[in-house]
Amino acid sequence: MAGSSLAMTSGDDADRPLPQSRVASYTSPMDREFLSELFAGFGPVTIRRMFSGFGVSADGINFALVLRGAIYLRADENSIPRFEAEGSQCFQYEMKGKLRMIASYWRLPERLYDDPDEVTEWARVAHAAAIRASLAKAGKKRATKKATKAKVVKTVAKKKVAKKAAVKKVASKKVSKAARKRKSSS
Repeated sequence: MAGSSLAMTSGDDADRPLPQSRVASYTSPMDREFLSELFAGFGPVTIRRMFSGFGVSADGINFALVLRGAIYLRADENSIPRFEAEGSQCFQYEMKGKLRMIASYWRLPERLYDDPDEVTEWARVAHAAAIRASLAKAGKKRATKKATKAKVVKTVAKKKVAKKAAVKKVASKKVSKAARKRKSSS
């Protein structure tokens, strides 16, 4: 397969090869069947078209990306040292002349493509990192929602106080006007 493009099969894209510039050094085609076999030891996974590749998820949580002929696993502060020890790099792309790095996804070391048992272990670690990230995001969302609700409650309370003050002011003006009226009529 040297010199040819990798084909990523999925529906209408089955026969469309990846551009030569995106061919990875790994020589097996990254199609759904290959990915299903690779992650079989991990358990059932869902493989969906995503960007120019695939997203791999389990239990509704995305833990791997397949882009540019490589597999990138979700990582966090607990697992990044493991990727670094293997000489792996985080996902990178260029946009508007600048190199962008996505530190939450790291390239699966190529030596693991032929070792499904070890891929299973790495997938479990990636899935755990994805779960932690999901929980942290949900916690932030809840905190933001709670803070927003508190702000709304505070605003409503301020408006009520302001309205009471306005009602008192109007009532006091009416009392003052009535008192002046009585004074002038006496």
